Amino acid sequence: MRRIEVGGAQPYAVTVGAGLLDTLDVPERQVALIHPGDLPRPFVERVQAALSPVVTVSVPARDACKTLEVMAGVLSRLAQVNLPRDGAVVGLGGGAATDLAGFVAASYLRGVAFYTLPTTLLGMVDAAVGGKTGVNLPEGKNLVGAFWPPRAVWCDTDTLGTLPPEVFREGAAEAFKHGLISDPGLLPRVLAPEFRPAGALLTETIADAIAVKAGVVTRDLTERGERAFLNFGHTLAHALEGVTHQTVPHGEAVGYGMHYAARVSRALGGADLTPDTLAFLRWQQPSPLPALTYDDVAPYMARDKKADSDGVRFVLLHELAHPYLTRVPDDVLRREFDGWRNDISQLG
Repeated sequence: MRRIEVGGAQPYAVTVGAGLLDTLDVPERQVALIHPGDLPRPFVERVQAALSPVVTVSVPARDACKTLEVMAGVLSRLAQVNLPRDGAVVGLGGGAATDLAGFVAASYLRGVAFYTLPTTLLGMVDAAVGGKTGVNLPEGKNLVGAFWPPRAVWCDTDTLGTLPPEVFREGAAEAFKHGLISDPGLLPRVLAPEFRPAGALLTETIADAIAVKAGVVTRDLTERGERAFLNFGHTLAHALEGVTHQTVPHGEAVGYGMHYAARVSRALGGADLTPDTLAFLRWQQPSPLPALTYDDVAPYMARDKKADSDGVRFVLLHELAHPYLTRVPDDVLRREFDGWRNDISQLG
């Protein structure tokens, strides 16, 4: 078992290990539990037994739950049971469900306590840590939300054994990204055979990936500086999700987006890390993308959260573990998109 401390104005701990769903410590007496409808029922029942929630709300799976309409329904349910200001919201499930639950907690009665129990690899190494909550709009990913740190995060690695292999590999994208931007030792470990549910490298690799994000958000909760580096690969990733109406899973989109960012980094004089990103894509085996042009994705990239009044900014790498944020000429983005498209067409 590992415990990672997240500092800042509202510090909390992230605990990683097996069997944690049975040992939860939530001091609030009245709790609302939010989970996706496709979550294995035993996980829901274990949390219900540990917390005795006053209400349990099932929401659609994956990004289908991250809408203002779903959020409004959850808020109404909390109001119907009169969840008090000193109550708490607990998010159980993947990253989409915990994003929604966190935004519900931030919004209900102008903010109640929030706890998160991620059950996917993607949720553990990314969504559950850092206090970013929110929902999507048709115009783009995570355009509505709030910074609302949890009181605690429990990552029960037993839940990962129920994931289809492709969903586990999808979640590994964020751990690999943390290796590219900060901890190169993660790169071979993510691709190792021992990094799998119940594998010898599972707990320590997850914890070390979380530690990268914990350090960044401790220093920069609201993305005024280095937290933007956590978005390496995400500018194209969010565009791929948007243009395909969320049919491309987030982790697979990030895998594709990291390779594009590596190509753009190389084009601007950075080290050539494209062999690393291609190695990850071969390991991840993402679903093939539809035929897309640069003009298809460019409007979505223009709405990226890192954009400001002067245009789109990209997180790139001078070299391994040395990220930076910059604007990129459109002709470079277009040329590298064509090269990226050619690369991924050869993945097989």
